[in-house]
Amino acid sequence: MAIPQTFIQDLLARADVVEIVGRHVQLKKGGANFSGLCPFHSEKSPSFTVSPTKQFYHCFGCGKNGNALGFLIDYAGMNFVEAVKDLAGQYGMQVPEDDASPGDRARAAEQRQKQATLNDVLEKAGAAYRKHLKGSPRAIEYFKRRGVSGEIAKQFGLGYAPEGWRSLASVFPEYDDPLLAESGLVIVNEEDDKRYDRFRDRVMFPIRNVKGECIGFGGRVLGDEKPKYLNSPETPVFSKGRELYGLFEARNAMREHGYALVTEGYMDVVALAQLGFPNAVATLGTACTPDHVQKLFRFTDSVVFSFDGDAAGRRAARKALDGALPYATDVRTVKFLFLPAEHDPDSYIRANGAEAFQRYVQQAVPLSTFLLEAAGEGCDLASAEGRSKFATQAKPLWMALPEGALKLQLRGEIAGRTQLGEHELLGLWGLGGGTGKPARQRSGAGSYGTRPFGSGRRQAIKPKSIALAEHIARFVLRNSEGWAGLTDTDHHLLCELEAPLGDLFSWIDTQFHEHGGQPWAALQMGVQEQPFAELAQRLIDLDNMQPSSAAVIPEEEIGPGDLLRSMRGIHLDAVAAQIAEADKLPRSDPAREERLRELSLRQKALMQLGGNTGS
Repeated sequence: MAIPQTFIQDLLARADVVEIVGRHVQLKKGGANFSGLCPFHSEKSPSFTVSPTKQFYHCFGCGKNGNALGFLIDYAGMNFVEAVKDLAGQYGMQVPEDDASPGDRARAAEQRQKQATLNDVLEKAGAAYRKHLKGSPRAIEYFKRRGVSGEIAKQFGLGYAPEGWRSLASVFPEYDDPLLAESGLVIVNEEDDKRYDRFRDRVMFPIRNVKGECIGFGGRVLGDEKPKYLNSPETPVFSKGRELYGLFEARNAMREHGYALVTEGYMDVVALAQLGFPNAVATLGTACTPDHVQKLFRFTDSVVFSFDGDAAGRRAARKALDGALPYATDVRTVKFLFLPAEHDPDSYIRANGAEAFQRYVQQAVPLSTFLLEAAGEGCDLASAEGRSKFATQAKPLWMALPEGALKLQLRGEIAGRTQLGEHELLGLWGLGGGTGKPARQRSGAGSYGTRPFGSGRRQAIKPKSIALAEHIARFVLRNSEGWAGLTDTDHHLLCELEAPLGDLFSWIDTQFHEHGGQPWAALQMGVQEQPFAELAQRLIDLDNMQPSSAAVIPEEEIGPGDLLRSMRGIHLDAVAAQIAEADKLPRSDPAREERLRELSLRQKALMQLGGNTGS
């Protein structure tokens, strides 16, 4: 969905960041600004400031900052589009959808209305389940036996679904309403069209989204009948592959405790909240997915997966590893906690105490260690065959990691265990290098994704290349998804350009690896405090003007072809500069002729590529 930039600006002009933040943080007036305890980290004295004149918030403790939209993204865990819609709704503004046809807009509006209606139906059922709990001694006894207090039961909205086949008929007089089946509350027998309640004689756990809306239920039997657990089916408002039980209740505790604890069931979450670990969530009867991990990293930079120590727990942990790898950046921590086979978190804490469990959490296995363990499954590293198998199994795991120091270190670890050099390992994996010669290093020192602004080698840049580089910067600033259309070699060259362009590209690269593709409205919030903010704003403002330099491609909609042609021009200028530099070497230097020959071939190849980058 493309939201016009003009609408974003109008929305931010109407929204009051003090009002938005003040709904969640107790603010006190102090001079021109407001201050309070930061909602993003635990603190005893206020370091969180909100400026009504700048319409900006900033924490001097943890560094979080942004505008009203940024606060909704950081605090409520919404993505950019969700935050725009939520903020627009608060001020009675309709979000335009310029790229949608009238029919598409009508269908989208109908879908939104249906989702809101389904949420209402589920909320009404949840209220009925809570009421039934009060009248069920068996259900109350079950929760008491599990150590659940009335306060925790209220916090999580726990309830009880009675034994009858059509108990919800007393809540919804129109029991044949299609919405009851679509919400997953009622099952319809297709053969005879008979209807009955999905949840019967079960304690009920409402599943909420990050905004606190009820989107489904989990039900557990009071005894040992099968199935023990039952979830709502997939609906327009509920997808178990994307939702986490307890996330709404745990989101603030994650920030306070500094990590999220991922468990395997609703009762684990409820019991842990009761026992001093309110930062726990649970998957909903499915393996942990990348969507789950991405959602967790909206609220915290540290995730601990807790599993049983048996074979099933190990399999679940292996799937969680696959989901976590793409998001394991250098600033995030992922660990795996394996309890003794006879315990779950609830039983372990009751048997050994909260402090013992906390020590277990602190000693959890780091992602790097578990990755190497997973790669080595079934491998005898004392034999050449076992080491070969290890290298093969390690490749997809290592490839899934984002660029950064962790990935570089693990490459060395894997090479060491296979008794290969790193260049030989890369050659084996088909990623460069070979069996006899070192792999050709990418330009630049280390990983461009972790380059501090202003550091490392810098390429001199001609006026024509400046125009081409600014053209590329405008493209990727509009939506950083365009960064994926360039190669690693392109990335390195752009990040090595002289400041401020090189610094801007380094920042864009870091943002892309940590957050994926983002539109300018989202990037704008993060770039405001950077030394190249003025350059970025100027480039975006050029969208409304004719370019002043003839070197810039005529202004129309910038496309991937323009991007590649601009990149090719920068590569050609860089090679020309390198040829001039090599030509200055003494003629007696044996490396001179080889270097000039190599650069000339590179230059010729670039000129022959036409529309390609030559990377």
